[in-house]
Amino acid sequence: MTEAKKYRYLVTVPIKGHGMPSFTYMNNELIPGCNIDIMYNWILKMPNYNPDMASGHSHDYDEVILNIGMDPNNPEDLGAEIDGFTGDEKQIIDRTSAIFIPRNVVHGVVRWNKFERPHIQMAIKLTGESS
Repeated sequence: MTEAKKYRYLVTVPIKGHGMPSFTYMNNELIPGCNIDIMYNWILKMPNYNPDMASGHSHDYDEVILNIGMDPNNPEDLGAEIDGFTGDEKQIIDRTSAIFIPRNVVHGVVRWNKFERPHIQMAIKLTGESS
């Protein structure tokens, strides 16, 4: 295996963490001056219910959450069903989707109701700071 070459604007070695297979591929720490934070999680099995997630949270920046199905024959099918909310709008997510979350709007995932196959959940935060 070859050693990763260091480029000024290209990240090939992410920041890992957040308790699940989670990878941050872009932020100010990785690329100084970058004002976007991109992190994704592989959802490999049914996540455990976390009552703290149901209460929601907000940020002082805009965010987009992507839920991405992994079936190449039907990429719109998420392979899961997730209860979530943005502001006062409850959402049931079972398709590949993108959710825009304006700054200071309370949002969260309540629970995964169904899990059929792995999928990706990605957050694109319009700030350079890790959260």
